[in-house]
Amino acid sequence: MKIDYRINNNKHSVVFCRSNKLDAVSKSVASIKSDKNILFIYDDKISRNIVNEIYDELKLSGCKIIKIECAAEKFNKNEKLLFKILDVLLANNFTKKSIIISLGGGVIGDVSALASSLYLRGLYYVCIPTTMTAIVDSSIGGKTAINYKGIINSIGTYYHPKLVFIIDEIIKTLPDREFFAGIAEVIKCGVIGDKKILKLLKSKKEQILKRNNNFIFKMCYLTLKTKLKFFIDDIYEKDKRLSLNFGHTFAHAIEMAIEQKIKKDYIRHGEAVGIGMLCEVFYEKGKKEKVYQTIKSLLENYNLPTNISLKDIPFKKSNLQNSIYKNIFLDKKKIDKYPRYISVKNFHNTRVKEIQDFDLLNDSITQIIMDK
Repeated sequence: MKIDYRINNNKHSVVFCRSNKLDAVSKSVASIKSDKNILFIYDDKISRNIVNEIYDELKLSGCKIIKIECAAEKFNKNEKLLFKILDVLLANNFTKKSIIISLGGGVIGDVSALASSLYLRGLYYVCIPTTMTAIVDSSIGGKTAINYKGIINSIGTYYHPKLVFIIDEIIKTLPDREFFAGIAEVIKCGVIGDKKILKLLKSKKEQILKRNNNFIFKMCYLTLKTKLKFFIDDIYEKDKRLSLNFGHTFAHAIEMAIEQKIKKDYIRHGEAVGIGMLCEVFYEKGKKEKVYQTIKSLLENYNLPTNISLKDIPFKKSNLQNSIYKNIFLDKKKIDKYPRYISVKNFHNTRVKEIQDFDLLNDSITQIIMDK
């Protein structure tokens, strides 16, 4: 299974790999017209078996490989990690024909891709995503970024991976929470772009929960094809691509509010996106709307939160609400004084709108914060 697409007449591919056929990795990397130098950046929490399998396979491509192990917590998505990568590239005389390969989730992928775009104004980038959110969302589309001064994705570029490898063994070994967090992005693409995704999530729930290869690959394939449909003619996010931000205005505000208070992964990005989708539909139409109920039901079916509980975090309700409210106005989609969000009028009918009713904004935030 494979997805091929072209950007500026350059070919890019997503390759779905079975764990017993990893030779696709070495063969595809060897086909890149590189100088045979690879910087292999991987998450320190990934199973050593998987790291070694990928590393051994890459050696078969005939390339010289330098490895960097990185801590991939959200609060490490910063300039320190970026410059660590750039320093290694400089110290080892990498060229524009060299390759960066990332093995990790969104943090490792985003920073590796940013380094790939900046070093000598661009070298080859290959992505092997290891979280469900990275697999179905950030692996394609070309968004690269670091967080700066507490603001999510405030410094970044658009730079597309030459190759993306989606490997079944990685999906099978994900902790449940990481697996479920990515399903929120799948739900998002189903709501804004393809009813076949929603049908699959409903009708094949048991197979997906058991991580059946065929249905997991089909789910990822449909989700990535949907994302591709939104960005392929709008790379720089001026029009149609903005719909992929459904849920993200509130999601980023929630993430920043919590992470400004506690420096740990209390909430995954996908979990925040799920809650953010509910906030945006609530702001537009309220809880009785069919879109709201469909999203809520699917989130619950896939063990995703539909609210923020204060039970485990050191916040007063009013303080958390105020922090989320303020962070909404830091969102990068904001123009002039009004933040913007994605309105879903009906399934697959989206448009960008401004948040102008600040009382309703407060209500939208309040309804997802639970005391217990």
